Amino acid sequence: MKKPYMICHMMMSVDGRIDCGMTVKIAGSNEYYEALRALDVPTNLSGRVTAQLELAEPGVFIAKNPTESVGKEGFSKKRSANGYQVVVDTKGTLLWHDDSNGDSPLIVIMSTEVTKEYLAYLDSLHISWIVCGETHIDLHKAVEILYTEFGVERMAIVGGGTINAAFLNAGLLDEVSILLGPGIDGRKGMTATFDGLPLDTEPVNLKLLSVQPYNNGAVWLRYALH
Repeated sequence: MKKPYMICHMMMSVDGRIDCGMTVKIAGSNEYYEALRALDVPTNLSGRVTAQLELAEPGVFIAKNPTESVGKEGFSKKRSANGYQVVVDTKGTLLWHDDSNGDSPLIVIMSTEVTKEYLAYLDSLHISWIVCGETHIDLHKAVEILYTEFGVERMAIVGGGTINAAFLNAGLLDEVSILLGPGIDGRKGMTATFDGLPLDTEPVNLKLLSVQPYNNGAVWLRYALH
C-alpha cells in the first residue's frame, strides 16, 4: 500500500510514562521539539485525548440527531499545504475554530459512525476530513488517503499511548523516536508511550539507529522497526 513514512515521536520519563503534566517538570521538553523539527515531519497526528488537551476548543459537540450517522467512507479536502495537523476523533466529538487560514491545516479522521451533523460542522469551519472504517477507524485506509489525496510523505505520530499503540499494532510505523527525560513518574496507572494492547501481545523488536545525549541528562533515541 502507499503510505507516508511514519515516525512515532514522544517524550517520556525513564519509566516510560508520558503524562504532559509530568514531562514538563523534567528536563528534555525543549529537546523534544528540537528533535521533532530535525525529523523533518511537516505533518503531525494526535489522538482525541491529546488533541482535546492541546489543540481543540473547550467543550464537546452534541448532535441533535445522534443516530443519523454518515454510514459511508469518504473525504473532503479543503486546502493543500506542505504539512497538516491530523487528529483521530473516531465518533466526532471535538470542537474547533475556523481553519480557513492556518499554516498547518487541520484534518479530522473519523469512522462511518460519525454523524452527518458533525461533518456539516467541520465543513462550516473549512476543516478537511476523512471517514473510513465502521466501528473503528481503518488506519490503513486513512494513511493511504493522506498520502494519495493530501500529498503527505512524512508524518509524526505524537500520542497519546492508545493511538500510538494502534498504529504500532497495525504495522504502520517505520520508526520510533523517543526523547527520554531524566526523571521518574512512578504513579500507578499513568499512560505509557504505547498502551492498551491485549496482554498476549508479543513484544515488537527494534533496531537502534542513533543515540544523542544532552548535557541536561536527556537522551534522544531513534529506532527502526524490523
